[in-house]
Amino acid sequence: MHNLSLQNSFKEFCKKKKLEINNPQIEIISLLEDFLNFRKSFFSNIFKTKEKLCFYLHGDVGVGKTMLLDFVYNGLKIKKLRTHFNEFMINFHDFRHQNKEEDNSIRSFVKNLKKKYELIYLDEFQVTNIVDAMILGKLFEEIFSENIKIIITTNIRLDNLYKNGLQREQFLPFIAIIKANSVQKELLIQDDYRVKNLDKSQRIFYPLNENTSFKINQSFHEFTKGKKREKKIITTKGRDFEIKNFHNGISRFKFEELCDVKIGAEDYINIAQVCTHIFIEQIPFFNNGNSNQQLRFITLIDILYEKKIILTLSLADNLNLLGSSKIHAEAFKRTLSRLFEMTKVT
Repeated sequence: MHNLSLQNSFKEFCKKKKLEINNPQIEIISLLEDFLNFRKSFFSNIFKTKEKLCFYLHGDVGVGKTMLLDFVYNGLKIKKLRTHFNEFMINFHDFRHQNKEEDNSIRSFVKNLKKKYELIYLDEFQVTNIVDAMILGKLFEEIFSENIKIIITTNIRLDNLYKNGLQREQFLPFIAIIKANSVQKELLIQDDYRVKNLDKSQRIFYPLNENTSFKINQSFHEFTKGKKREKKIITTKGRDFEIKNFHNGISRFKFEELCDVKIGAEDYINIAQVCTHIFIEQIPFFNNGNSNQQLRFITLIDILYEKKIILTLSLADNLNLLGSSKIHAEAFKRTLSRLFEMTKVT
């Protein structure tokens, strides 16, 4: 194994896992091998950091971006961090809040990263709020100045990040910084492998009617049989969120309880910490009129997917017919693909 190139190791991995080997993925592996200077050994920890410091991998949902980078990341014998982009930014903002008396808390945050990590892997990179958009340029400038390598997966082309966002002109320096320091590559594969290999049996109930309600009730009672019901309080930065229907890791919510209220990524992360299986009921059709709720739902599903939470859903219609607001249409494609996978019965 130690003597294999990264490409050959990946081919062996695919054979072992009975995964289809395709040329676009092999090409990405080859580029990563160059980026990380793996030519000597798959498990080499020698970095020549005078070259590009960021590997920016974008592509449509379900083409295997995360699978590829997870494979590479898991083989690295270095100081490393893998985190969802939302979590990374929450930690950053928390650090700045705790160190707000410092003249340059951004530099201090990055100095701390440098002590701990040689490489940071940010999965599902996307910029949706103005606070992050305004600070990312300075943050990444400091990260690159410390020769910390970054690998990124995203559904969004670099030039389209934060497209139509507030004060986007102030975000453009970040794009310029990333371009100057990145190997950019798109992974193009025709089929969404998660949908292609999907079991026909799903934890999805639609449309929203009496019959659907009866069936999801049956399902919930089956999963929670013998488990004590309790209320659970999740506290995030001083605000409480009550899980009213909690059964030893299995919880049940209406869509509006999670997405019509002013909670966000950090609340969802804390909810995911105590849950293994979540029922979400009465998910509506999406359009421009409920785009804020849709964005919260996209963030919620990203986090639950990352935390490997099982889902059972009741919906206004089939997943592919839920519609979308115009502004979130591209991001929602990833959400739908993940929902297919997360509701799959194995």
